[in-house]
Amino acid sequence: MEVKLEKATMRDANSIFDMQVKAFTPLLEKYKDYDTNPANETIDRVLMRINSLNRAFYKILADNELVGAISVKWEGNAKFWISPMFLIPSYQGKGIAQEALILLEKMYPQAMTWELATIKEEERNCYLYEKMGYNQTGVSKKLNDNATLIYYKKA
Repeated sequence: MEVKLEKATMRDANSIFDMQVKAFTPLLEKYKDYDTNPANETIDRVLMRINSLNRAFYKILADNELVGAISVKWEGNAKFWISPMFLIPSYQGKGIAQEALILLEKMYPQAMTWELATIKEEERNCYLYEKMGYNQTGVSKKLNDNATLIYYKKA
């Protein structure tokens, strides 16, 4: 399966928003993290990510089919933050997220650090990031009784 990243445009906003809701709704239902879950965001948040000057939002394509998206924000030239990254459920677990991370990191060779956060209870997510060289920072934030956000960094 060929994975590619393409810069998202305003024309992509509705498709990306629909996929984001589809990808994150199962986690919203499981963890009840209504204040932080991207399934609860509005399309305005997607538009902001597409139009931001210190961020890039990419469509994730698998065999030329739109299957997800990944957003990266930078502070200066060295610190890069990934959020959100998602795939529609039927494309999860196929190595696409790994390839998307590799492609994204290659696009920004100037990055000194990459950072992200994920739900601690989502073992598959944690496994993915650790497999890709990200290390837990020791920082965590309890979202509610069901979920804790943990932070990762790759230097």
